[in-house]
Amino acid sequence: MKLLNRLLPHPLLTLLLTVTWLLLVNRFSLNSLLFGFFLGLLIPVATQPYWPDRPKLKKPLKLISYLGLVIWDILVANIVVAKIVVFMPNSKRRPGWVEIPLDIRTPEAIATLGGTITMTPGTLTADISAQGRSLLVHCLHAPDPDEVRDEIKTRYEARLKEIFE
Repeated sequence: MKLLNRLLPHPLLTLLLTVTWLLLVNRFSLNSLLFGFFLGLLIPVATQPYWPDRPKLKKPLKLISYLGLVIWDILVANIVVAKIVVFMPNSKRRPGWVEIPLDIRTPEAIATLGGTITMTPGTLTADISAQGRSLLVHCLHAPDPDEVRDEIKTRYEARLKEIFE
């Protein structure tokens, strides 16, 4: 088992790199698959010293539902942002900064939350506190910053806490 861990330190990364290579060459062949798999094995082994701890997922299957939620929220937010930009006059827009205090502590969960917020149109993670205890988020339209904070905490942070901690 120790040999397998040395040869395949990050199996999901190996799979992701193999699939990425196949997408980059834009055709499927045995040679492309083998070379992609070779890269998928080589890159994680070569970068293993820079990965001291493998991220731990407590409930990895919940990640699938989280990704579905994020994709849905991105689609909905695109429509909302388009309506704001096209139909709402500048005088009625209420952009603002919202501080999100964090209950999650693992760096992977915090990075995932920050990325989720940034990928969702209309919001952007601008900063993280030095101790990792809060995020500073800019919102295109936030008439009630407390509501934005509560929605991020219940919709995303609570789910990430289940997945990572």
